[in-house]
Amino acid sequence: MSAPTPPEKRNFYGRIKGKTLKPAQQRYLDEDLAQLCPGGVSRQDNPDRHPVDPQSFFGDARPIWLEVGFGGGEHLVHQCARNPGVGIIGCEPYINGVAMLLGKIRNAGVDNLRVYPWDVRDLFDVLPDQCLERAFLLYPDPWPKARHHRRRFVTPGYLNPLARVLKPGAVFRVATDIPDYVRQTMEEVPPAGFDCLTPAPADWAQPWDDWLSTRYEQKALREGRNPHYLTFRRNDQPTRGIA
Repeated sequence: MSAPTPPEKRNFYGRIKGKTLKPAQQRYLDEDLAQLCPGGVSRQDNPDRHPVDPQSFFGDARPIWLEVGFGGGEHLVHQCARNPGVGIIGCEPYINGVAMLLGKIRNAGVDNLRVYPWDVRDLFDVLPDQCLERAFLLYPDPWPKARHHRRRFVTPGYLNPLARVLKPGAVFRVATDIPDYVRQTMEEVPPAGFDCLTPAPADWAQPWDDWLSTRYEQKALREGRNPHYLTFRRNDQPTRGIA
């Protein structure tokens, strides 16, 4: 199975495919991806964007978490293994990363995750209010040029749908090695309906107790950039209008 083709370009991410996939990675896509995709999310399967019941993804009433852009999937599989009673949805448009994740799933033997190989906003379109209990945004595309900052995930058009689908009290974690991404995150996330649990710069250097360093973090460390770990909690205020 290959990634769905979007009908419009509304990207907060960069490339969707890198080097030619290895034969094993292509086999993972062909053999495993279809059964892990949550039903009714893609625009091909649900062109009218009817709401879906996320509990149907896992077949029970377990808590559901979301990782936005899982990269190579290290953290996603790690959290699934640590939290077998939780269902985790991973959204990632970079198909090489999806293939890497599928290989890790086979090796780890975890079965409590679903994979959507495209834009997380397709998922936001069809999820009901207040259905997720945690979200992760780990080393997102930094879009370093000032004219591209509107493409960052931490802007109202993306944060408001995220806030809508998170339950009050849900935790939202952000990790980045880009200081200006920290600045924009601290400016934009609280007005979208979140309380910051790490308000001081001294808080940002401490990783979470259950953290697994990702390949992107290791690359940042090799290149001399410091990780920042920001934690927010969804409050019970209504979301603001989408800008």
